[in-house]
Amino acid sequence: MFRRVGRSLCEPGGLPKAGIHRVLVCRPNHRLGNSVLISPLIAEIEALYPGAEIDIVGSHATECLYASRFSVHTVFVLPPKIARHLWQSAGVLRALRRGRYDLAIDACNGSQSGRIVLALAQARYKLGFPDPKLNPASAWHALAWPDHLAHRSVFLLRQAYGVAKQPDYPPLNLDLTLEEKRAASSVMATLCGGVREQCGATVAIFPNATGAKCYSDDWWRSFVETFQSLCPQVRLVDLLAAHGRSQLGSRLPPFYSRNLRRMAAMMACMDGVISADCGVMHLAAASGTPTLGLFSVTDPAKYTPYGGANAALDTHGMDAAAVATAAAQWCSRLLSVRASAEMVSTSLDPAA
Repeated sequence: MFRRVGRSLCEPGGLPKAGIHRVLVCRPNHRLGNSVLISPLIAEIEALYPGAEIDIVGSHATECLYASRFSVHTVFVLPPKIARHLWQSAGVLRALRRGRYDLAIDACNGSQSGRIVLALAQARYKLGFPDPKLNPASAWHALAWPDHLAHRSVFLLRQAYGVAKQPDYPPLNLDLTLEEKRAASSVMATLCGGVREQCGATVAIFPNATGAKCYSDDWWRSFVETFQSLCPQVRLVDLLAAHGRSQLGSRLPPFYSRNLRRMAAMMACMDGVISADCGVMHLAAASGTPTLGLFSVTDPAKYTPYGGANAALDTHGMDAAAVATAAAQWCSRLLSVRASAEMVSTSLDPAA
C-alpha cells in the first residue's frame, strides 16, 4: 500500500492553480505540539486556495484547536492507540473514505499512520514526503528542505503548487476570536488583583514538559528567584499543567485549564511566555504572544517558536540562574520595544 501511494504522489509543479475545493490534511498524532505545528500549512492552503474547505485527520487536541476555524469543515478524530481501539478507528476511517477530495496532504515525514490515512483517502491529487527507497527518481529529492518542522509541509505544498521559493512562512496561528480574548482578559485582571496595569509586564511561565525535556521543581524555583530579582517590575503567572499541581511551590498566581483554546486565549493576554520545550510552548507562540522556549534535549532549529519576538534558548551547560538571566534580558528587550511603540503611538495621537 505504501509503495502504491508513494508512486502516486504529486511531483513539484503538479498541482493545478484552480479546481481544488476540498482538501484533507492528514496528521493523526495525539501530541499537542504536532497539532499546533500544522497551523502554518492550514494558513497556506487558505492563501493558495481561498474558498476551499478543509478536513483534518487528527486528535482530540486537533479538534479543540481547529473545529471552530472558518475554513475547517470536519476534524476526524483518531484515538491515540489505533491498534487498541480498532472498531472506533475503523468507524473514523470509513467516514473518511466516504469523502471525495481534490487534494489530500500527508503533513509529516515518516509518519506511518499519516501515510496509511493518505493511502485510504479518495483524492484526485495526493501530496506527501517522498520515500527515497520507493521512488528514488522523484524530483523532490533534489530540493533543499527547511529545518523547521512547521515549514516543511508548507514547503511541500508550495513546491507542488509551483510557487517560487519564498523566505517567509506563515506563523503559528490559532485564529483566536475577540470574544475568547475578552473573556481571558477579564480573568487576567482578576488573577492579577486588578493591578496588572501597574506592572511593567505580565509574563507566564509553563514549567512542565515530557521526559528529559522537563527541568526539576528546584531548578524552576531557582529560575523564578533569579528572574524576579532581575525584573521586579514583571508580574509572573504560573500556568499549570494538566495534572493541576504547581511546580513552583504555589508562590505565583496560578491559571489552570484543560481547554486548549482557553489556555491559548489566556496566554494571548500576556506580554510574554517562558516555557520548556513542549506543546504548550507552540500553543503560546500560536496565541500571538512573544514566547521564549527553553531547549535542553531537542534541536531548536526544528522546533523553535519562530517569528516576531519569539526566541529559543539552548540551555546546555547553563544552570537555572544563567537561564533566568538570559530570560530577563529577553524580557527587558520586550519592554523596551513596547515602550518605544507606545511613545510613537502617543506622538501620533492628535488628542494626546
